This record gives sequence, C-alpha cells and structure tokens, in this order.
Amino acid sequence: MDRAQKSELITGLAQTLSETSVVVIARNHGLTVAQVTDLRNKMRQAGASFKVTKNRLARIALEGTPYQPIGDLLTGPTGFATSTDPVAAAKVAVAFAKTTDKFEIVGGAMGAIVLDVNGVKALAELPSLDELRAKIIGLVNAPATKLAQLASAPAGKLARVFAAYADKDAA
Repeated sequence: MDRAQKSELITGLAQTLSETSVVVIARNHGLTVAQVTDLRNKMRQAGASFKVTKNRLARIALEGTPYQPIGDLLTGPTGFATSTDPVAAAKVAVAFAKTTDKFEIVGGAMGAIVLDVNGVKALAELPSLDELRAKIIGLVNAPATKLAQLASAPAGKLARVFAAYADKDAA
C-alpha cells in the first residue's frame, strides 16, 4: 500500500467516523472469508458496516473525531462496526459474537462516551430507531382511535334504539 492509498484510506475512515453515531471495536481471531462476508452482509442489512483496517492508520483517522479515546482499544487484529442508528452495529456485532468464539467485542463508543464490552451489550439490548418510531406512532394513534370510537358510539346506540322501536311497531 503506497502513501496515496494510505492517505485515501485514512480520509475515508475519518469521513465514516464523522457520519456515524456509534462505533464498535471487535477482534477477529481467524475468521474465515465466509464468516466475514456473512458478518458484513448482516451489518449491511441492519444499516451498518464492518471494516478491518490497520490499527496505526485507524488511530490517525480517529484523531480530531469524538472517537479518539477508543484508539487505546486498537490492539491485534481489529475491525470497526459503525452505524448511524445508535444500536444497529451493536446489535449485529453482539449477535454475531454469540455464534463464534473467533469474534470478540472489545468495546466501542457513542460519540465521546467510551463503552466497554458490557456497555456495548447493553446498547445492543435497546430497541432500534425504527422500533422506537413504531412504538411512538402506535402511542399517538391509540388515543385518536379511542376518540373515534367514542364519537361513533352514541350514534350507534341511537340507531339500535330506533331499530328496536321499528321492530316493536312491526310486531
């Protein structure tokens, strides 16, 4: 890798870090190509990404970003899982770590907040942004639905009373 390629890699990683809301650092001890491909596909489906970089270049890319304190976690073969959704990368990384012992979560960060392994696992247990949006929409819709039911109930009762009188007169 020549100097221009390294500079391009650092710039790309720094841009990725500036656009994300969470970074999960994981060690990959002997993952096969198929396993890494599977992990990247799962990350992509969740709206996240996984990238393996040289630690020295990653530390340079971390400089000047809120994620600079996680540079100490970069030892050995590591990879970055990033996402704009605060929980997507953590969810996929934790789920993948449960399937293989060759993938170990080291820590991460959410903005300037450094997370340890337990912090990343706790983050993975939170509902995703889409799940939270669905819950909010459900909570907003529930009162409107009840209000519509209450508004139509008196008219329904009135119609049943008229029907009863009509049946009584017809009999």
